[in-house]
Amino acid sequence: MKKKKRAAAVAIMIAALFLSGCLYPDENLSQNQVPYEDQLQAVQSAVDQFQSEQGGILPIKTKEGNPPIYEKYPVDFRKISPQYMAEPPGNAFESGGIYQYVLVDVETDPTVKLIDLRIAEHIQSINIRLIAHEYPPFKDTVADNVYSLDFTELGYKEEPYVTSPYSQKQLPLVMSGDGTIYIDYAADLYAALQETENKPAPGEDIRYLLVESSPFVPAYSLPYTVDEQGEPIFMNGKSD
Repeated sequence: MKKKKRAAAVAIMIAALFLSGCLYPDENLSQNQVPYEDQLQAVQSAVDQFQSEQGGILPIKTKEGNPPIYEKYPVDFRKISPQYMAEPPGNAFESGGIYQYVLVDVETDPTVKLIDLRIAEHIQSINIRLIAHEYPPFKDTVADNVYSLDFTELGYKEEPYVTSPYSQKQLPLVMSGDGTIYIDYAADLYAALQETENKPAPGEDIRYLLVESSPFVPAYSLPYTVDEQGEPIFMNGKSD
C-alpha cells in the first residue's frame, strides 16, 4: 500500500516536472536566474497594496492538505497582475523563471521570499528512481526518524547533492521514515548560528535564521533546533 501511494505521488511529481520544463523554457537566461532585490520589492509592494485594499486578504494560492510551512503560501500573481503590478517578474515561474514567490509570516508581517525550483526538480528526479524500489534504501540513522540513503542502490555513481541558495555549498539529502526526501541545511544553520547574538534555545525551530538573512526560504526541510552545545540538530524528525 505504501509503495502504491508513493508511486502515485511520484507520478504527480513527474507530471509537475514535465510541466515545469514546458513552463520555463527560458530558464538559462541570466535575467531569469537572479533574485533581484527590486523584483522582490515590487512583488512585496503589490502584495501589501492588495492586502490593504482587500480587507486583509492575501494574494496566495490555496494548497490542499497540510503543506510544509515554507511552501504553504505561494503568491498568486493572477490576483495582483495587472492591477497591482504589470506582470510577474521575469525570474518568477509564471514568467519562465526558476523561482517561486512565496509568503512567510502571513499572520503578523507577510513577507515575500523565494524558492529555487531547481531544487524541487532535483528531488523529483530522485523520487522517480525510488519508484523501482519496494523499500527506500536507507543507509544510516542520522536522527530520530531521519536517515541517509544508499544512493548506489538507486543507480548513482556518486551521492547527489543540492546547491545551497544561502552559501552555494553542496548540501546532502536525507529521508524521513515515511519516505519523504529533505535537504539537510545543518551546515547553513551552523553558519547562521555563529552570526547571531541572540542564541535560540533547545526546542525552538531555528530555520527562521536562514529566512531573516536571505531572500530564500529553506524549502523541503525538516524543522531544526539546537542541542545543549548550541549546534543544529533535527527536531526529532518531525515535519512542520
